[in-house]
Amino acid sequence: MDLQKQRILIVDDHQMFIDGVKSLLRNQNIFSVVAEALDGKLALEALENQEIDIVISDINMPNMSGIELTKIIKSKYPEIKVIIVSMHNDRDTITEIMMAEAEGYILKNTGKKELFDALNSVSNYGTYYSNEVLSIMMEIVKKEKKSEKAVKNLTEREFEILNLIVQEFSSEEIAEKLFISKRTVDTHRINILNKTNSKTIVGLIKYAIANNLVE
Repeated sequence: MDLQKQRILIVDDHQMFIDGVKSLLRNQNIFSVVAEALDGKLALEALENQEIDIVISDINMPNMSGIELTKIIKSKYPEIKVIIVSMHNDRDTITEIMMAEAEGYILKNTGKKELFDALNSVSNYGTYYSNEVLSIMMEIVKKEKKSEKAVKNLTEREFEILNLIVQEFSSEEIAEKLFISKRTVDTHRINILNKTNSKTIVGLIKYAIANNLVE
């Protein structure tokens, strides 16, 4: 039965946090904590000796930060998903985590449900950023300046719809706001995803941040 579970490595310099996550993940049939490490270097050693599906990591740790660890994992083990769990919710940290290509980011004051939501989403759909983190990310997008190159890649309508998407407007709301059909909005969504090489709203926000793209 354990062989069918998603294998998890927990990385944090506080044993109490590791033990807490292990306790939350007991007595369920989807995830199994198979390794733990107190810093990034020890985590890399664990990855060399154990097959892992998901890494849950803190940011601030001795020897190697969670962001640096994520970059190395994405380079050496691109199939492994990374969820960052931290108390930091400032724009610089969030931007660094996104650019390191972590699949998930939740805050340490989150509850058990959001931890499971993140694990399920990352293992099934690819990404999970908590609502609080997404809100901060969208504020980053709104405050940055446009990248001329990125704007040229999108039509005026696509650029308009992209800004509404990252503000969490649904297709129905966008259609109503722009006086167009939902089907037209969905077509624009597909075109925007293709042009930005994105798969999710997180990908679109990453594109917007990387290109300083706002309305």
